[in-house]
Amino acid sequence: MSEASGTSVPPQGAYVPAVVHGGLAWTAGMTPRRYGELVVHGVVGRDLDIPAAREAAGLAADNAVTALVEAVGLPGIERALKMTVFIAAVDGFTAHSAVADGASRVLRERLGDRGAVARSAVGVRTLPSGAPVEVELVAAVRH
Repeated sequence: MSEASGTSVPPQGAYVPAVVHGGLAWTAGMTPRRYGELVVHGVVGRDLDIPAAREAAGLAADNAVTALVEAVGLPGIERALKMTVFIAAVDGFTAHSAVADGASRVLRERLGDRGAVARSAVGVRTLPSGAPVEVELVAAVRH
């Protein structure tokens, strides 16, 4: 955990990593960072191929799960419900689902069957700090 922020996924702006309310938790958009440092940069299809982007999506999803765990504890996560994966990609890129599969894999690894989610994979022009992917997660929780 970062001592300065009290979280393994320190915010990069004026927000918190996760909000819990009424049995649901929403994560902030998580990018492929380790302890606040972006470790993968670029645009998919120009700077990263699909396997590298898939790994970056997995790291971003891992950060989203970590935000949930820090908010409610691993047993407090009843089920992941919805994940959105944003992908900064070149014009004409259409393999969004292949990239997002990296995030889905990590959810299943960390949460088992509770990690099977409804998912959207969305192409965008840019993401914060030049990240290639950003993941948001919504989960049912016990708090």
